[in-house]
Amino acid sequence: MTQPATAEGLLAWMPGRGLIAGLAADTQLLVADSWLVRDGQVRGLDRHRERFLRSCGDCGGPSPDQLDEFWRDMTAALPRTGSWFPRVELVAGSLQLRLLLRYAPPIAPEVRVWAAGQPDPRTVPRRKGPDLDVLARVRQRARGQGAEEAVLIAPSGLVLEGATSSVLWWEDDTLCLPPQQLPILAGVTTGLIQERAVQSGIRMAHRERTLEQLAGREVWLVNALHGIRPVIGWEGRPMEAGQDLFAKEWRVWLDGLMQPLPAA
Repeated sequence: MTQPATAEGLLAWMPGRGLIAGLAADTQLLVADSWLVRDGQVRGLDRHRERFLRSCGDCGGPSPDQLDEFWRDMTAALPRTGSWFPRVELVAGSLQLRLLLRYAPPIAPEVRVWAAGQPDPRTVPRRKGPDLDVLARVRQRARGQGAEEAVLIAPSGLVLEGATSSVLWWEDDTLCLPPQQLPILAGVTTGLIQERAVQSGIRMAHRERTLEQLAGREVWLVNALHGIRPVIGWEGRPMEAGQDLFAKEWRVWLDGLMQPLPAA
């Protein structure tokens, strides 16, 4: 029976044997997914499972039965104490399933964004995994400009998303996000936000916007680690950040969605 882990490390999954340290060889990621685990609680785990298993299927990965077995073993291995940012992986070549256990970095309530208009460097924008290394380099350049994140833009100049975040913004009392036909990742946290907006009767719209058109607006960067981060400053472009009117209340709601992991 798999026991919760207590230390960082990379564990490879073997059918019938579970998660084992020291068997990871290939490094190129076909699929990856990650989320925050805080004292044995997680948000939207079923949605992460659905996205990861669907992406593995798109890559001709392991059978559905093996994916289900891996997910059970992986969930049982997640630590029940402390703050963690685990990542599940499917790697190229061997099609090996893995669990990377990492301590979570500090959770940031706000974010400064490099707004130089970084061209989208991704090769597979709708699948998380293959482009993580190149996106990490984008974020490194952003840090060199005094920011924590960067915004990716299409050749047309339209805003797509952040290097590790979805981009949402408010236009008066309408919650906006980029059109679905643009090459963007289906964010789990964005999906939760959209669901709440529908249930609450809040207007939503998919709108094409350039970076300049986000100036002065309340803009959020959203992901599974930090949740909702309002943009408090734009670097590399003469843009003013909008006033934070909605983020605090939505952050409280999102924190309330944390639920206990299934019993190990």
